Amino acid sequence: MEEQKQAERQWNKIRRERINILKEAPSEENLWQAVMAFQDYPFKTVTGLPFQYTLKTGKNGEWTKELWIDRREKSKSLSWSSVVLAFKNSRKTTEIVKRPKALGDIRGISYIYPILWRLGLIRVPEKFEEKMACDDEKNAKG
Repeated sequence: MEEQKQAERQWNKIRRERINILKEAPSEENLWQAVMAFQDYPFKTVTGLPFQYTLKTGKNGEWTKELWIDRREKSKSLSWSSVVLAFKNSRKTTEIVKRPKALGDIRGISYIYPILWRLGLIRVPEKFEEKMACDDEKNAKG
């Protein structure tokens, strides 16, 4: 149990570092590094549906640039090009991104939106923050 808590603290530290690097130097490579660090992290869509993603390993042993969304019994794949497109669109605004589709008509945007928010790349309406916040974040604020 203590080992698990220690591992989680270490992952949280890595995730914070990757977010800071991404904010300082927003690039596709730094986005990829952050996305790798957030595998198996508990996200929620704007409607409050929980999900996580994993990256598959290719034949060469490296991660493929495809996110596999775990939505209970059905997994959905999210292409890296969709993530990058949403990322590039997010760079064009400093305003609150009022809804996922405001980033573009991008396949899987309902999953990409909370990821970009979690990485600190977009601001969202407060009502969405409450729905997308994970339980541990709510407890930290409360």
